[in-house]
Amino acid sequence: MPKSWTDNAPTPVVLQEHSHLKDPYLYKIKRFVLGNPLNRHTLGHQRLAKRYALGILSSDAISSSAYGSEQILIALLPAFGLASFALMMPMTAVIIAILTIVTLSYRNVIEVYTKTGGAYIVTRDNFGPKMSVVAAVALMLDYIVTVAIQSAAGVAAIISTFPSLHSGKVYMTVGIIVLITYGNLRGVKEAGKSFALPTYLFVGGMAVVFATGLIRAFSGNLPVLDTNLPGTYPIGQAQGLLTFSAIFILLRAFANGGSSLTGLEAISDGVALFKVPEADNARRTLLIMSSILGTLVLGVSWFAQRIQTMPYEGGTPTVISQIAKAALGDGPGGRIFFIFVQAATMLILFAGANTTYSAFPILCNFVAADGYLPHQLTKRGHRLAFSNGILFLASSAIALVLITGARVDRLVAFYALGVFTGFTLAGFGMAKHAYSNRKGAWRTKIFINSLSGSVSVIVVIVFAVVKFTEGAWLVVTIAPIAVFSLLRLHRQYQREKAALLLRSEESRATSISRHDVTILVDSVDVATVGAVRYARSLNPHSLSAVHFVIDDQRAEEIKKAWHETHALDDVMLELIDCPDRRLPNAAMDYALRSTASQDVEVTLLLPRRSYAPLLGKLLHDQTAEEIARSF
Repeated sequence: MPKSWTDNAPTPVVLQEHSHLKDPYLYKIKRFVLGNPLNRHTLGHQRLAKRYALGILSSDAISSSAYGSEQILIALLPAFGLASFALMMPMTAVIIAILTIVTLSYRNVIEVYTKTGGAYIVTRDNFGPKMSVVAAVALMLDYIVTVAIQSAAGVAAIISTFPSLHSGKVYMTVGIIVLITYGNLRGVKEAGKSFALPTYLFVGGMAVVFATGLIRAFSGNLPVLDTNLPGTYPIGQAQGLLTFSAIFILLRAFANGGSSLTGLEAISDGVALFKVPEADNARRTLLIMSSILGTLVLGVSWFAQRIQTMPYEGGTPTVISQIAKAALGDGPGGRIFFIFVQAATMLILFAGANTTYSAFPILCNFVAADGYLPHQLTKRGHRLAFSNGILFLASSAIALVLITGARVDRLVAFYALGVFTGFTLAGFGMAKHAYSNRKGAWRTKIFINSLSGSVSVIVVIVFAVVKFTEGAWLVVTIAPIAVFSLLRLHRQYQREKAALLLRSEESRATSISRHDVTILVDSVDVATVGAVRYARSLNPHSLSAVHFVIDDQRAEEIKKAWHETHALDDVMLELIDCPDRRLPNAAMDYALRSTASQDVEVTLLLPRRSYAPLLGKLLHDQTAEEIARSF
């Protein structure tokens, strides 16, 4: 019997303290771009006071007031002409009524789900995991569109101030998404207090605009803008409101204005970020956020009607920028503050996009943990962020920007459908929860939540019908396919889990009656001898070697070399014919024959030969890898 280390193999040495694997080139690039990896023990959540939480979590919702009223006008003007301005306030009143109903419903969500809520959690707990997949898909689609539309709207605010930049709109939007993505991959957290600043700058700036505009309006100095400027949307002829086409257009305008209500779910998703008592603070913040949003939507609509602002087909200048310019006037102070308002608008829109980078990966983490998305989405990356979810969100949003040319009016066609589906499921889910528990004012809660769910489902139907040809067809088509795919993925995970489940009779099988080891031989070299050495350390009942013959001359050379290597004298080499040259199948057949008896287990060893990553694949076959994959 040859001894372990008499075959001229290198003698092993103990690893030194400085020993470390060499970093791959791609890892070096990652560390250079993103910085050094963060210690997982530094992961934690920052508790926020209401003033910070309001600024951080409400930026998505409040920023949508920058384009909601404009989208109403875009739908109305070509059909109703200047009469569209008279329809603005009734349309806005309906939207604010829906805002009130949904807000009351989400107050109930926060009251029950005091750590994290949202449509996915509510639906999963009240309607089961399969129905929650619908909520997950709807919210994921909404978050993707949110990044695209907030970034495009923020760029539109820049171009409204500097019109010469219009030709680079798409590139600027993609650049903003890439920049926000980079920041989040580096671990920039939504909970950073600096992200609260854009919200207060925007709200403060618009408060000055509204106050100045009201003073000028009551004094008769607020101008009415020219409605026949080149580049604006065409003005149609007024028509009756009771015709089918008129009703259809009114519903389309209502669907456009519904984009103002996105982002209401953010606070229910981030209840755990609030200081104690979390639920009470979150509910108060939700009411403040909704009040600010309603005031902004109402104010923008009123001023748009009062000065007759015209939306432009190119997207800029925006309606909100025209309102600010008209209210602030052409004086030096007005021009300076106008730039401030545009900068604040840009910042809050980008901050709203950044908020999604926190919500989307966390949602994907929940869904993946439940087995409906790939488990890679539960892994934290180099800087403790859910990097895979961030990259998925960014790539999808960039694709959407390129498809739509970064035009807000086109992106709105994909918007709101997902978020109102979430409102629907959350409303009906909380109604079921109230009925099942029947505590406190449960009848009132059932009424509020059922009303919220009913109104939201009506909005979903309206949106799907009136926006179908403008792009909603894509969401309506993709959503069922995505739901089916996630359910199919879950079934696959369940089958794998069932196959690997440790049963009671198997848990007692801690020893093997007979363990044989077979080495699959392709040549006689140092790798083969190393495999034999390792096989001996396993103390097998039987140790053998097998070569599958696909070339007779090659087989004879291996047989001769085997007999000439005295370190292998005690190991029998068996030559097995493989006429069809399908080596993985031959290895599988051999393993099945060797384990025909239930008390026998066989370990197949493949000698490891490592080559250069690229040239190795070009110069050497990958037979060993193919055999290994087949098992």
